[in-house]
Amino acid sequence: MSTQIELRNFVKKFGAVEVIHGIDLQIAPGEFVVFVGPSGCGKSTLLRMIAGLESISGGDLLIADERVNQVDAAARGIAMVFQSYALYPHMTVYKNLAFGLETIGQPKDDIAKRVNHAAEILQIGHLLDRKPKQLSGGQRQRVAIGRAIVREPRIFLFDEPLSNLDAELRVQMRVEISQLHKRLGNTMIYVTHDQVEAMTMADKIVVLRDGHIMQVGSPLELYNTPANRFVAGFIGSPHMNFFNARVVETGATTTFDLDGRKIPVPRRMSGLNEGEEVEIGIRPEHLRLDQKPGQENLGEITTELQENLGGQTMIYGRTSGDQRLIIAQNGQMQAGDKVEAWFHPGDAHVFDSSGRTIRSAS
Repeated sequence: MSTQIELRNFVKKFGAVEVIHGIDLQIAPGEFVVFVGPSGCGKSTLLRMIAGLESISGGDLLIADERVNQVDAAARGIAMVFQSYALYPHMTVYKNLAFGLETIGQPKDDIAKRVNHAAEILQIGHLLDRKPKQLSGGQRQRVAIGRAIVREPRIFLFDEPLSNLDAELRVQMRVEISQLHKRLGNTMIYVTHDQVEAMTMADKIVVLRDGHIMQVGSPLELYNTPANRFVAGFIGSPHMNFFNARVVETGATTTFDLDGRKIPVPRRMSGLNEGEEVEIGIRPEHLRLDQKPGQENLGEITTELQENLGGQTMIYGRTSGDQRLIIAQNGQMQAGDKVEAWFHPGDAHVFDSSGRTIRSAS
């Protein structure tokens, strides 16, 4: 069961302070959409407005083409999973799962069927007689998700549900929630500040900043063609390197001066003028320590720190122009105090003084 959601000119104010600024967004039936952004960007507020836990100051919320601005939270067909498990400590897992259905007078046979079905999906059938204190963090989160499943909602909302888990459990639960979405097929909206969670789980990512949408797209769209410097720096781990540069020549190839080196980027770019100050973005994984055909030299890099992660080596350093950068190399290696960095100009992203991505001219 999946449902379309549409936000039209969505606004939220707390008193005179506007925190959500006229957002327009469409979520297709069955999509797994992730709201991502730094703390204070409005992602949880937006989720709570959809859930009915926060009032809507302006605009319209449509669920299955029905305007639901004034519809009570309980009547919207939504189930929400929070960062806090919020389980009843004196109840067994079974009772925690069944309690919400019991309070609305569902028949016992129907309750048992729904609880056992949720337990089967989440593989917690062997835990039904335990109490929350006897469960691990991951098991408690499964119970919290199960409590949402038994309601058979049209839409699932997740508000940073993995924040309380350790790193290994976070990875495991990411996989389990993604598999849950594939099995159920419901529309799901997931809020996180962790861009790795967004990249690995989402069908569509909504990047938010200060109550505005910066970009909407698939994970690879945002990675490959970020709309602006903010998205480019937020999506990708480790984050993109940014270098101050100046336009020295425009045409079929656009040439930049970067720390005194001429960097030709093989594409015509609209709206750039000779002498204009820009930023060039290069992802750490697109920098190499050995030259390949067609690559340009970024110059000598002074190594400041090296992290050996087993399957990958991270090199932190500075260019000859004192610009910071990160180089990500596959495998294990030992870099010297000075290294040469190379990159393919086609991998470069260019941003104007406002932070907007400069696209290739048509």
